[in-house]
Amino acid sequence: MPLTNSQYDEIQRQYDARQLRNRRIVEQRRAKLFAEHPRLKELEGLISSASVTQAKKLLDGDAGALQALHSQLEDYRAERERILSSIGLDMHCLEPPYACPDCRDTGYINGRRCHCFEQAAIDLVYTQSNIRSILEEENFAHFTFSCYPDAPKNPQTGLSARETAQKAVQDALAFIKNFDTQFDNLFLYGDTGTGKTFLSNCIAKELLDTGHSVIYFTAFQLFDILEKNKFQKDMDAADSLQHIFDCDLLIIDDLGTELSNTFTVSQLFLCLNERILRKKSTVISTNLGINQLHDTYSERIFSRILSNYTMIKLFGDDIRFKKKTNL
Repeated sequence: MPLTNSQYDEIQRQYDARQLRNRRIVEQRRAKLFAEHPRLKELEGLISSASVTQAKKLLDGDAGALQALHSQLEDYRAERERILSSIGLDMHCLEPPYACPDCRDTGYINGRRCHCFEQAAIDLVYTQSNIRSILEEENFAHFTFSCYPDAPKNPQTGLSARETAQKAVQDALAFIKNFDTQFDNLFLYGDTGTGKTFLSNCIAKELLDTGHSVIYFTAFQLFDILEKNKFQKDMDAADSLQHIFDCDLLIIDDLGTELSNTFTVSQLFLCLNERILRKKSTVISTNLGINQLHDTYSERIFSRILSNYTMIKLFGDDIRFKKKTNL
């Protein structure tokens, strides 16, 4: 992910602010605990001095004294844990509330950028930070089947809209569960307002929460970036395209709403095919039916999608309209 110096500094400032916030939170917790339970403060001093003494004994090679000192240190720690347990706390209460426990809010693991840093770069470069607020509402916790009617049945599947939605959620949850072990892609299609984008966002939320890099684009946004990459012959543009190819999950929403032409068709094939070759998953949502997909895009794209995507069709009334009119 190419970052300018100012962009890198902006992300680094966010990590510095997190670390400062964490230190303040821990200091406030410690001050409150020590004021209410002075023995905890005393034990911390004893543990600190015993640890220094233990290190000196270790350097001196005094094995006998070292063992006794080690035992004393364990006693201090055990007493501290008993005190914390008696007031309903554990040792974790003195640890910072890391936004990313993997890198401890430093942005790096063993000198390499953490997944949270990569996602922060995605959010900054592709201006996707607003999706975070959307995902606070559009997630599985807020997914309801009550908007999907039990009748009529789809004559092709024998399932109602509600049963179809329930199966779609099961497929989405299986996709998430097997994400790291089984390569798959999802193609969500159906009429306007049947929950395709909502389901895509549910998937994005789960994968972001488990440390995966996710890029979300409407079809228009994706093709706008691909066009800029195509005609801006510079390294930054090429690197940006590579990140679209390499992110853990690419979501393309509302495929078919863009102005379709030879360029968009060729670039869509390039994007989908490259991600398939790299075994990087993609979720596509569209209002197009299967026949429209075939007619709008090339035979090669149609074939790639049918061969490499799990097809999930949703149907029913326009949920957004029903919610607005309380029907």
